[in-house]
Amino acid sequence: MPYVPQRSAHLRRLHLRGLTHQLLCWGDAALATPQRPPLVLLHGWMDVGASFQFVVDALARSGDADRFIIAPDWRGFGGTTAPGADSYWFPDYLGDLDAWLDALLPGQAVDLVGHSMGGNVAMSYAGVRPERIRRLVNLEGFGLPETAAAQAPKRLRQWLDELKTPQQLKSYDDVAAVAERLLKNNPRLSADKAAWLAPHWSAQGDDGRWHILGDPAHKRTNPVLYRKQEVLETWKLISAPLLWVEGDLTQLAQWWGQRYPRADFDSRLAVVPRVERVLLSPCGHMLHHEQPEALAGHLRRFLDAD
Repeated sequence: MPYVPQRSAHLRRLHLRGLTHQLLCWGDAALATPQRPPLVLLHGWMDVGASFQFVVDALARSGDADRFIIAPDWRGFGGTTAPGADSYWFPDYLGDLDAWLDALLPGQAVDLVGHSMGGNVAMSYAGVRPERIRRLVNLEGFGLPETAAAQAPKRLRQWLDELKTPQQLKSYDDVAAVAERLLKNNPRLSADKAAWLAPHWSAQGDDGRWHILGDPAHKRTNPVLYRKQEVLETWKLISAPLLWVEGDLTQLAQWWGQRYPRADFDSRLAVVPRVERVLLSPCGHMLHHEQPEALAGHLRRFLDAD
């Protein structure tokens, strides 16, 4: 049987920056106060805002059932339309976040949580818009390996080659097969949660098959190099307290090999003025799926602290 949510979300759609953006909202914005501001949850790459349902419910079970929570779908994911571009550009994510907050919560500070790619967006945004962030939480948003200028010609050539190749994502016979894919990706995800996530992570197409709600263009190489020093200049400007959360089973080497040593990341995090670190166990990269109760406990303690 699929997981049964404790708190029901309602959909909001905003027409901003040339796209229709879908956001899930739990609770009433009128309940937000400066001491308990809206909580904004940013999902990672190839994920959707609904992915945070388990944490939202865990927060409710811990006594935080009336907090106003917003979980948007990034452009080209979930119910937010794709821009129709050849590639995706990181600054656009910051632009979308800024537009969402201006439209829904003008002039208000928020508590901001980001997972993986969403964690990287949250960190940069908190540095360039520090007045908008009261508390900041990064769930394994490690960033990318450092690059060198000498890599630029090869990266540009790879991007040009990929533009000539249509990108595709695998489709599935039925929604049960999507749930099986989720369980294969993450054996620590329970079957009931996978069954609930599957129809939020995918949709049935005109061909009768189930398609992942992600624009295949996300798979293309970005021709712009990741510039570590530029990113760190934004991290240095973060004024909100930061909670860094990771799983004990996550290994950077599984993604980047020796190109991104753990010591490199630790030195990056050291530039942020106020950091608290939490380790969840047993847990991998999908912390909000694997350990929602433990994560919610740390979130509530951190967000409610004086």
